[in-house]
Amino acid sequence: MPMLSRFLRPSALVFALSLPAAALAQEPAAAPGTPAAPTAKPSPDTVVAKVNGAPITQGDLNIAGEDPALSLPGVDESGKKGLLVDYMIDLRVGAQAADAAKVGDSPEFKRKLAYFRDKLLLDDYLEQEAKKAATPEAAKALYDQTVKSMKPEEEVHARHILVDNEADAKKIAARVKGGEDFSKIAGELSKDPGSKTEGGDLGWFTKERMVAPFAEAAFKMSPGEVSDPVKTQFGWHVIKVEEKRTKPIPSFDEMKEQVDQYLTRKAQQDVIMKLREAAKVERTDAAPTAPAPATSQPATPPADTKKP
Repeated sequence: MPMLSRFLRPSALVFALSLPAAALAQEPAAAPGTPAAPTAKPSPDTVVAKVNGAPITQGDLNIAGEDPALSLPGVDESGKKGLLVDYMIDLRVGAQAADAAKVGDSPEFKRKLAYFRDKLLLDDYLEQEAKKAATPEAAKALYDQTVKSMKPEEEVHARHILVDNEADAKKIAARVKGGEDFSKIAGELSKDPGSKTEGGDLGWFTKERMVAPFAEAAFKMSPGEVSDPVKTQFGWHVIKVEEKRTKPIPSFDEMKEQVDQYLTRKAQQDVIMKLREAAKVERTDAAPTAPAPATSQPATPPADTKKP
């Protein structure tokens, strides 16, 4: 059975170049108990290296450090700076060689350069405009407005034991109602791999998160009550309700990141729509082709995402 969805932030890409392990340990460890001395932030114009007389500045490193492909999780700032300097030296050496070979003179390169210039300009412009919209005041106002429109929802905290047939479910229900430990039996007999190691615990859920027969039974029960066998498409369940509550409304601090993301995306979308409406756009490409006829093969039905 599917478990609860978990949203995980995607990790940044590893550093683009292969680096020897020794490069990550160039700086000696500080003596125990010795606080690190504060260092002044270098100016973007500070020259950190030169390649055939062409300077590489701290500002160049700052831009390279924002590249997701050059992320170095677990590397301290001092070590990261050394690796970025090495990377920028290689980049500058290669760019100088490509320039001498007239790579930049080709029409294809010029088209790429124009494309990436436009993309960088648009990205920075949208970021600039989004900051005007995604203010703390706007975020709080959107949160307050959303909270007012939310209706109270009942939640249940329950456990279950899943088996293949009604006869086994009846035996389990009798054992639990006779005083045996529900969690222990779930660990021994439940067919649900997602909850059996947790004593059948499904956590808190609202009614729509569960398939109908399971939800109807669970939400009619009182805390501490154990059900008779309940049949769903997954098999036969014995349910124990632990607690009931009104679903708590998340606080502003808990929702702030999502609110800011929404305001940012909406502001950027609004900017693009207004720019398109104000621009004179003439499409000279061919008319869109008609969609291909449907094949005779039946579509694959969507997976049931409800628990159990």
